[in-house]
Amino acid sequence: MLLFDETQVRAILLDIEGTTTPIDFVTKTLFPYASRKLDGFLRANAADAEVRALLEDLRTQHELDQRNGLKPPNWRGDSDEERLHSSAAYGQWLIARDSKCTPLKTLQGKIWQQGYASGELKGEVYPDVPVAFERWKRQGKRICIYSSGSALAQQLLFGSVATGDLTPHIAAFFDTQVGAKSEAQSYRKIAAAVSLETSHFLFLSDAKKEIEAARAAGVQTLLCERDVHSAAAGSTTQVIHDFNDIFPE
Repeated sequence: MLLFDETQVRAILLDIEGTTTPIDFVTKTLFPYASRKLDGFLRANAADAEVRALLEDLRTQHELDQRNGLKPPNWRGDSDEERLHSSAAYGQWLIARDSKCTPLKTLQGKIWQQGYASGELKGEVYPDVPVAFERWKRQGKRICIYSSGSALAQQLLFGSVATGDLTPHIAAFFDTQVGAKSEAQSYRKIAAAVSLETSHFLFLSDAKKEIEAARAAGVQTLLCERDVHSAAAGSTTQVIHDFNDIFPE
């Protein structure tokens, strides 16, 4: 039996990668797609004001990475062509590092948007997720998503799964605009955004650092380990392998 205060939980906050969605879908489908399309996307949309603003944000992030000694690829900005080339090279470097920086996540979301629109991409979730979403919504629980991927990318993923659009079940999407997932303050901001106490949330994630940060903010937590053969040794929280035991009917 899972031990958390069920009477307190009014919202279920979910990580995506490794929790609702197989890690392989992210690392072997989404990331390679964004990497392949990056240069072409930037060139095709170079005149778009929003994309130009994103390139400025990338340049700012590049300068921060340089100051932090991360040694990103050199940035040349003497001409539009050099800026595009530098942005693409730096974007590829960030993708290879699995960077969580907001400009990259926003850019990836825009690239994936085209992929979902064309049918090249389809969202993927574990089989128990659609059933759980329906069950939790019937029970009056608010379902919220918190991922390092942009809110747009989250909406596209859940809106295109094989069983149908899951976004009507989801009350809110949160990304790095509220802060890093390893910081307790991020979870306080999420609670405030939906006018709930942090204790009213149950957070599910496969990342122990995220679980620890959420707990520090007063959020109830469960560590999600989809591999039933992988024991979360030394865990300071309970472990689940699927969503079937969470508020069953």
